[in-house]
Amino acid sequence: MSKSNEILKDIEAPQDVDALMAEFDRESNTRHFEGVPKYIVRALLVGFTVYVFWMTLIATPPEQVRRASFIGILIFLAFLLYPMRKHQSKRVNHVPWYDLAMGVIGGVSFFYYVVNFETIVNRAVNITTIDAVIGIVGTLLLAEACRRVVGFPILVVAGAFIAYAFGSGYSLNRIVHQLFYTTDGIIGTPLGVCSTFIVLFIILGSFLEKTGIGTFFIDIANSVAGFASGGPAKVAVISSALEGMYSGSSVANTVGSGSVTIPIMKKIGYKPEFAAAVEAAASTGGQIMPPIMGAAAFLMAEMTNTPYAVIAVSAILPAVLYFTGIFMMIHFEAKKLGLKGLPKEEIPNFFKLFFRKGYLFLPIVVLVVLMSIGKTPALAACYAILTAIVVSMFSKETRMTPKVFAEALEGGAKNTIGVAVACAIAGIIVGIVTLTGLGQDLLNVLMAVANNNLLLALFLTMIACIILGMGVPTTANYVIMATITAPIVVQMGVPVLAAHMFVFYFGIVADITPPVALAAYAGAAIANSNPLKTGITATRLAITAFIVPYIFALNPAMLFIDTTPFEVIRIIVTSLIGIFAISAGMEGYMFTHMKWWERLLCIPGGLLLIEPMLWTDITGLTLIAVAVVLQIVAKKRGQFIAAGA
Repeated sequence: MSKSNEILKDIEAPQDVDALMAEFDRESNTRHFEGVPKYIVRALLVGFTVYVFWMTLIATPPEQVRRASFIGILIFLAFLLYPMRKHQSKRVNHVPWYDLAMGVIGGVSFFYYVVNFETIVNRAVNITTIDAVIGIVGTLLLAEACRRVVGFPILVVAGAFIAYAFGSGYSLNRIVHQLFYTTDGIIGTPLGVCSTFIVLFIILGSFLEKTGIGTFFIDIANSVAGFASGGPAKVAVISSALEGMYSGSSVANTVGSGSVTIPIMKKIGYKPEFAAAVEAAASTGGQIMPPIMGAAAFLMAEMTNTPYAVIAVSAILPAVLYFTGIFMMIHFEAKKLGLKGLPKEEIPNFFKLFFRKGYLFLPIVVLVVLMSIGKTPALAACYAILTAIVVSMFSKETRMTPKVFAEALEGGAKNTIGVAVACAIAGIIVGIVTLTGLGQDLLNVLMAVANNNLLLALFLTMIACIILGMGVPTTANYVIMATITAPIVVQMGVPVLAAHMFVFYFGIVADITPPVALAAYAGAAIANSNPLKTGITATRLAITAFIVPYIFALNPAMLFIDTTPFEVIRIIVTSLIGIFAISAGMEGYMFTHMKWWERLLCIPGGLLLIEPMLWTDITGLTLIAVAVVLQIVAKKRGQFIAAGA
């Protein structure tokens, strides 16, 4: 038994993890099957993963055929696994006839394109009435599958874009052709990347879970930070950062690791809202954690035409600053409340743990090394999966039997459904933007409102990203941001990679930003805390995520773009000092409790360090230095008074 599990023996049992996932993560709210139906469904899901490997590594069909068949199969699986309403998932072995019918019709609609691919391509935009009807039916059933698996918000956005196309005078046939029969619509780049790269990384994540790497990450985090002030909260940050980079879901990460970390945080004295917020903020940050970044790194490489290795390296400093900010907030809160770490006997030894289970890192090492030397993401993912299978054999507890192997393939297929249908719907948005030129219209409006003020343009873009990102999965979220808002930032003079990172960050933080803060609400359910207060606290803890994107948009040196070593060092130092000051000001504690005027010095001082100019750096550092001196004096005065008493 791991140390983390031993620690939990004296803590109240958290709510059922599967029930929480079904409540807050629509992708986990699947039907339950037992007996023969269970094995039939498993066989279908395993068959899909085998099809993915065959189509990606062996077959060489036209791209349209591969993408259409991919989404056609997944639509059938979506209607088979996901009920029309949440409560219907509780009935065992129950699949209504109309769900089977919709699944078959939805799948057939896309396979109609597969079978008639050459004929339809030769017709160009002149599709027949049958083509149009099948395209409409397929699109509507895709939308219903997305509603069941992902949720309603992304459909509202896609519907608004389609309405705009009709309002712009485009005919029904023209819109159907664009969305259903071209690679600028449903089977566009987002679905192409999903069917080629992302699906394999989702399957890799499923295999990694079977190796027990999640528990290993928690144990490693305990060995590193469990002893420190407020240790369990710092453990939550480290473990969630590690787990989140491959999980691809802020909610899944919050529930998975939060079911262990949140009760421990409450036990040592953190308020329920704060404990839940720590886990939600850290889990959301896992999506920006290189090298995988919740699979968005591969989409970004495709959409920016930038090598994956460059993106992974560029994401390092922003991620470090993000988690440093959360760490500092946690530390100041712990000092303010006088919280201690875990007892020494409950903390595993790092070196013993690493030498005993460090091999679990090997799949990720293999992945990063292969990607860095130029291998394709698909090939790197496949080798990483093989490595995960091999390392699972090193321990009797994690040894991958044929049953466990099938479960890993099944889990990978299940987890692919939500991402794929979301990418397909995101393709609708891309298609309408391409068809109507809406992106240029949005750019003109924003430029007029911002009046060529870059900071104002970035602020307006941030608001748009947070609104559009609410309730949307990581990958689809990024596609929408990259299509609608990134070109606007680029037009304002921000480098392409920095612009895409900027919109990606603010799309991600929608998971903890009220009113639709799904990760924060999932954490609140585990902690039995107020959901809205938890969301507000998580937003405060993740304040760095609202600052760092402005730093690299205004000064791309943070992303190692057109810079020198000296410039990189300067931006790191000023950023860390700024985050330290802002964290202290937000918490109201540095070396001792802060007066309101000390906080007033820290927060503006930290914000001034964002602007990469000499006078702002000098002013910010001066304000922070004054606050630090005042805090040192106040602490010594307090110690003197305490000693005299």
